[in-house]
Amino acid sequence: MAETRKPNKLVVVGVLVVHSVVAAVTWRDLRSRPAERIRGPKRIWQIASAVNTLGSIAYWVVGRKR
Repeated sequence: MAETRKPNKLVVVGVLVVHSVVAAVTWRDLRSRPAERIRGPKRIWQIASAVNTLGSIAYWVVGRKR
């Protein structure tokens, strides 16, 4: 039988903290940035950033107009 490894609780907590901080910074930027300086609806970017950290990264790389 294959042995299953349990995730280290400290690693899981660390990942959750990083995700929460990145999502909070993303949401703060979304609130302060005018809609015409964002590609796509703000609500979509909020949902994407809440679901996973890649959504926030996508917003910072693709979602913001310069």
